[in-house]
Amino acid sequence: MKAQEKKFPRKSPPERSARMVESIYGCKWSLTVYQLLACGINRPGEMVRQVEGLSTKVLNECLRRNMEFGILERVAYDESPPRVEYRVTPFGGKFVRVLDELEKLQQELERGDAPPG
Repeated sequence: MKAQEKKFPRKSPPERSARMVESIYGCKWSLTVYQLLACGINRPGEMVRQVEGLSTKVLNECLRRNMEFGILERVAYDESPPRVEYRVTPFGGKFVRVLDELEKLQQELERGDAPPG
């Protein structure tokens, strides 16, 4: 008897995107930064002033990580004094929507709306 031909390859998790999600959720400030940007607060100094407990050092690490993933971009203006702003990239917009869906899923789990399992 001839062995049945396999029709589906083994499915692997999305390695890079899963690592991104894990890294962003591991950074307790990234979601806050996205919230600030959504509210039009895009300058680092203003971000630090608006969020209790957020230091410039930690914010810079968070912003750098998000830029490395391509979620945020840095815009430097040729002015005196220098001005820097951050904004969500088109890819970052997609990524933030995925995080929003994960948050909705978490809320369903907390309310007990999700099926048991």
